[in-house]
This record gives sequence, C-alpha cells and structure tokens, in this order.
Amino acid sequence: MKTKYLFLGPLVACLWLTGCGGEQHGDLKAWVKEQDNLPRGRIPPLPEVKPYEAIEYAAFDLTDPFKPRKIEPPKNSQKGGLAPDPNRRREPLEAYPLESLKMVGVLQQKETFALVKTPDNTLFQVKTGNYLGQNFGRIIAVSDGAIKLKEILQDSNGNWEEKEQSLLLQE
Repeated sequence: MKTKYLFLGPLVACLWLTGCGGEQHGDLKAWVKEQDNLPRGRIPPLPEVKPYEAIEYAAFDLTDPFKPRKIEPPKNSQKGGLAPDPNRRREPLEAYPLESLKMVGVLQQKETFALVKTPDNTLFQVKTGNYLGQNFGRIIAVSDGAIKLKEILQDSNGNWEEKEQSLLLQE
C-alpha cells in the first residue's frame, strides 16, 4: 500500500507549487502594455555629410607665427647696421672653420705677420686686416702668442652681431 501513495506525493507537490505561482508582476505587465499603445517618438535623420574639399595653402610669404622675432626691424647694411660685405672678395682662409686653423708662428718685418696652418698642411702668412674662418672673421691684432679677430655672426632673428675670437699659438 505504501507503493500506491509513493507517486501521489510528487504529484501533490507539483500542484501546490503551480497554485502558488499566481499572477505575479501584473502591474508591470499592464504598464508595458500601456506603453506599447502610446505614440512613439521620432528620431531625426542623420545630417548630410559634405564631401572633403582640399584647400591650397597660399600663406607661405606671410610672417611665420611660430618663429620668434623682435619687434624692432632687423639691422642691415643699407641702414648703417652691422653686416658682412657681400661684394668683398673672399680670402683663401675663409674656406676653413676657425677651429681647424692653427697659428704656428710669428714673423716681424715692417709689421707683424702670423703663420697659419690649414688642415691640409698649407701655410699662410696673415696680418691685421686679413680674414679668417667661415664667420667673416677679420684680424684686429697679431701678437707673439695669438691672433685676435672679430667675427660677424647672424642670430636667430636675422640680426648681425660681433664676437671676439682668438687663435692661440700652437707649439
């Protein structure tokens, strides 16, 4: 007899669980149904994409805004400022950087001359007024131990500045 009621237990449990389920979330289901009946919003269409048009850059002759400049106009030789003479004939020792030249001796006749050796072992005789190096260096004095010269250098703003240099006697 116990075996007859053995199948009855699970059947009663299933019916009891089904009866407890009932109508859950009825208010939520009603709200969703109500929202389905409302008029829907309209999404505006995407804007029209314009084709790319290439523009040619034509401002190459204007002042560069990223280059630092002084407010005053740059000095040049026409206005009496400092600048190298573009019409002057270049001397042979102006083809070498000043750092590569060596003073190797001094000669004294009516005036003092210095002996300058180039990197290719050529010897030159120079005096006050001659030019040395690639920065428009003009010799201002020749002594027993050094050659003093003034170079003319251009700064980042385009202005020319003088700088004194010395070429010492090498032993």
